[in-house]
Amino acid sequence: MDFFQSQETARRNTVRLVVFFGLAVLGLIVITNLLVMLLFGFLQTGEEGISLSVIAAQFDWQVFLLIGAFVSLVIFGGSAYKTMALSGGGTTVAESLGGRLISQSTTDLHERKALNVVEEMAIASGTPVPPVYLLEDEQGINAFAAGFTPGDAVIGLTRGTIAYLSREELQGVIAHEFSHILHGDMRLNIRLIGILHGILLLGLIGYYILRSVRGRSNKNTGPILGLGLGLLVIGYSGTFFGNLIKASVSRQREFLADASAVQFTRNNTGIAGALKKIGGYAPGSALETPEAPTMSHAYFSNGVSSFMQSMFATHPPLDVRIKRIDPHWDGVFVPVTHEVAETESATGQTAAASRAEARKTAVTGVVIASQILEHVGQTGPAQLDYAASLLDELPKAIHEMVHEPYGARAVIYCLVMTTQPAIQARQLQQLEAFADTGIFELVSQWLATVKALDIKFRLPLIDMALPSLRQLSAAQYQLFKKNLLLLMQADRRIDLFEWSLQKILFHHLDAEFGRPGKRVAKFGSLKAVKEDIDMLMSMLVYACVQDKTQVKAALASAEEELQAGKLVLLPRQQINIDNLGAAVDQLALLKPLIKPRLLKACLAVITQDQNYSPNEMELMRAIADVLDCPLPPYLG
Repeated sequence: MDFFQSQETARRNTVRLVVFFGLAVLGLIVITNLLVMLLFGFLQTGEEGISLSVIAAQFDWQVFLLIGAFVSLVIFGGSAYKTMALSGGGTTVAESLGGRLISQSTTDLHERKALNVVEEMAIASGTPVPPVYLLEDEQGINAFAAGFTPGDAVIGLTRGTIAYLSREELQGVIAHEFSHILHGDMRLNIRLIGILHGILLLGLIGYYILRSVRGRSNKNTGPILGLGLGLLVIGYSGTFFGNLIKASVSRQREFLADASAVQFTRNNTGIAGALKKIGGYAPGSALETPEAPTMSHAYFSNGVSSFMQSMFATHPPLDVRIKRIDPHWDGVFVPVTHEVAETESATGQTAAASRAEARKTAVTGVVIASQILEHVGQTGPAQLDYAASLLDELPKAIHEMVHEPYGARAVIYCLVMTTQPAIQARQLQQLEAFADTGIFELVSQWLATVKALDIKFRLPLIDMALPSLRQLSAAQYQLFKKNLLLLMQADRRIDLFEWSLQKILFHHLDAEFGRPGKRVAKFGSLKAVKEDIDMLMSMLVYACVQDKTQVKAALASAEEELQAGKLVLLPRQQINIDNLGAAVDQLALLKPLIKPRLLKACLAVITQDQNYSPNEMELMRAIADVLDCPLPPYLG
């Protein structure tokens, strides 16, 4: 499925969800008013003589509006509260389900396998490596992805999933979850949780009213009991229809995610095998945590069961899903009797290295923008092989370092250190004086090794370091950020890689520690952000067009892609980190179907010289990352 179209579909589904929510609120206001009119009529006439005319006589606009305001306040307030409670993104969701963060230094082979597969999938798809949470006490085979954007996503896995699935089957499940990450499903999932919670509150109020009158017996009990029962019915009626909508939306997205998993891995036996094991496993995919129903629409397979399973099922039946993936399936599920034996190496590397051997060299030559863009938000077996090979080549010590907070900071510092002796000495003095204890020693020890790494390792190292850097305290992060900026400014210039590195890091980590409001697409026209486009294109011209005679041609190519008027080449002195960062942040607010034109324009400038160098790939990846358009490794 096209990444940009799927993002637009998710955005439109969110708009529809808000519309349906508004209609549901209006309906509940009307029903609640009818209930109140019925109760007042009952109080006036008693048990005998109540009629439609008596009920209609109770209507009063002031009462109607007052009740409407009360119902709206309860529903919108409840939804806002739940949505705010989930504003922490995927981490909050995972922890609410009882998940614990899997340590990157784990020695458990099942956990190690899960981390390796997630890491490979992230590098192959061009996304930051998401933290992986384990639902330790859940023996059912299930998984989920949660968060608002790829930058704050987490993967959740049950103990049954990592213990009973082979590496190939686990890769299929994780590819399915990455489809949800890439296609914008996660944000919709969280909004669904918030909306349904608001509607449910009316039912909860009715429940507590019923409890308050339990055991009492007087003439006023009847109306109060009726009010409580009425609110209970109204609240749960709203939830009934809300669950129908949730189930319907979820089932269609599960089919798409299954298809994407096969597309990503070019292997239908992995995900099909996982589904067959769920069918042949006694606990199936059930989750035991009381919070399981809240996220029922976000799991890999049905996590809860109900007496109306077919109506409220958030996932298609197992046999239907398997048949779509494996048309030749004989209908027999795979019995699960024992855990999978884990014997693979730390990276889980198989024959991928030999298949990716030919792709170790830098990519150069004529590059067509459409060939690069068609991979946005997608991945495939070639990228997965490349990721596995890359991890196998990375020195084990460096790989281990980025998996813990101290080592991750040291590796990032090493990446921006200069090779000029005098400036490097000043940079080391900066770290010795201000970095956290132990960081200076790590940088001094590993600086030469990190600087000797091939350029192809730089972006993957940043992606792999992000989960560890998220574990810093707020004070540690602010110190890390300050030191990093000072190191980059030591030579009084910011090169392309340094800008790319700081933009990717701060884009994801500032959101983690600052908790800014979630970005909502609001620009439907490139002309609305013309000044920001001028800033970005000017930077690309100065950075990537070496032949001055090609500047006009590069701008003309970009103008042709943008169709937003004539571009203005800004003076060099206007191009700095702050101005450029602000411009790219504004461009991130473009609506999904507008972004391909912007990315094509960027590529038109970058590839004007018929070359797509590793430095330019890093720059393009940074721009795409901030635009929330994951760009996987380009293999030529």
